[in-house]
Amino acid sequence: MMTSVDTDLIRVLADPLRLRIVTLLARETLCTTHLVEETGAKQTNLSNHLRVLREAGVVETEPCGRFTYYRVRPDVIETLAGQFADLAHTARATAEANVKRSCP
Repeated sequence: MMTSVDTDLIRVLADPLRLRIVTLLARETLCTTHLVEETGAKQTNLSNHLRVLREAGVVETEPCGRFTYYRVRPDVIETLAGQFADLAHTARATAEANVKRSCP
């Protein structure tokens, strides 16, 4: 069984600041001001990272007056986690069956 992991999503989450943002947003819904305080990043840099996360479907927005709140979409994270779990299952089965390609 060939298992595939969403490489585009991994690339998005590979950035340390974006992973930090997702970690914070997994705990609570925050606005940009909160995220600037929590991460120490510049607002423009943070906004660019939030745009990438939004376009990748990892976070969604909620307008609230003049602020925009962000929250993680748990289904996206669960899907990625499931893909890694499938990959681990395949690797375990391969190791137990001692599957290897013979050299020419």
